[in-house]
Amino acid sequence: MHDALLDIIGFMSRPEPDVALMSEMAMPLERALLPLLVRIDRRGPIGVVELADLVGRDYTTVSRQVARLDELGLVVRRAGTRDKRVREAEVTELGREMADAIDRMREELVGELMADWTNAERRDLARLLKRVAADMNEWVARRKLEDAE
Repeated sequence: MHDALLDIIGFMSRPEPDVALMSEMAMPLERALLPLLVRIDRRGPIGVVELADLVGRDYTTVSRQVARLDELGLVVRRAGTRDKRVREAEVTELGREMADAIDRMREELVGELMADWTNAERRDLARLLKRVAADMNEWVARRKLEDAE
């Protein structure tokens, strides 16, 4: 299973799918900004530290990249709702449209990759991946609590 997860992560991290996506959409985005925009859309408003944690990148790098998304009008940054010291990013309407377009293009790619799968196989995979992801997120949350104590 570990090998399969590494292969999936590796595929999703490869530049080719995102480069193809951007060429079809004529997006003015650097490739590194795509996963950030999608995560901010799904999890926002979100602080830069939490976002950096989610994407496995350095806080300072993510901060610069979020600033770039802000410059492009795809996100806005503001004081946090729970902690005013934390700057949170949230997608704009334009950012949401772009994230939706990214989602559609990636769904098409997955559809191509799984063209010979049955609907039941696709549902089973989606259900099991969601379960693994939920367990992983729970593990991270528990570790953070333990570290805080």
